[in-house]
Amino acid sequence: MTASSDSPSHTTRAHSFNAAAAQYAAGRPSYPAALLDTIEELAGRPLAGARVADVGAGTGIATALLHARGADVVAVEPGDGMAAQFRHALPEVPIVRGDGNHLPLATASLDFLTYAQSWHWTDPARSVPEALRVLRPGGALALWWNTGALDVPWLAAAAGRVDRYFGESTGANIKNVNARVVDPTGRLGLTRREVRWSRRVPVDTHLANIGSHSLFLVHGEEASTAFLAEEREHLMRVFPDGLVEEVYVVVLLLATRS
Repeated sequence: MTASSDSPSHTTRAHSFNAAAAQYAAGRPSYPAALLDTIEELAGRPLAGARVADVGAGTGIATALLHARGADVVAVEPGDGMAAQFRHALPEVPIVRGDGNHLPLATASLDFLTYAQSWHWTDPARSVPEALRVLRPGGALALWWNTGALDVPWLAAAAGRVDRYFGESTGANIKNVNARVVDPTGRLGLTRREVRWSRRVPVDTHLANIGSHSLFLVHGEEASTAFLAEEREHLMRVFPDGLVEEVYVVVLLLATRS
């Protein structure tokens, strides 16, 4: 079984999350405390008390962690559906509408600028200068992505099924999370770290998670439902108790403004 070979545009995929914001909030994984520790270590300062903007905040998964860490955080989010879900989850955290290409933030106003799972929706030719504009001297730009640990056999097999069905390489996407792709000009001087972690979730939560990715959303409900039903059968053979062990490698890229 394969999906349509039509390739949706980057913009279509970027906006696909708004109609599935509740599913995104319910299924997507968070991030480990060790990630925030590493950000603080590389930046040379704590998040507590720092002025932070979390861009492409979505439903607030990363923003909630930054807020709990004691950061004075504002969220930046372009999508209606995501912003509505964010306000429901985090009514005490301010959110403004915008994106990384045009940040609605004052010059030299931030100690940290963060992008959790969202920098790849920006145009680096615009988002790099914008990041440097809004950061204070010594401020840090932190970009990170949860990537599947493809050295785990069941995850590699699952990624292969997605590749074959949708005609897109999951492994290639993970390899694109690197400094050269993120910042083609090399202006930022990014440092890379990886943080491995895992979570155990019911199989239906795992399916909701993968079904909330843009690759699934843009191919429509019929194609996605057919794949996820078949995937459930594969997973129940690997995890007969119905609890899936998702293993992640968070790829962190961080730069400090000189």
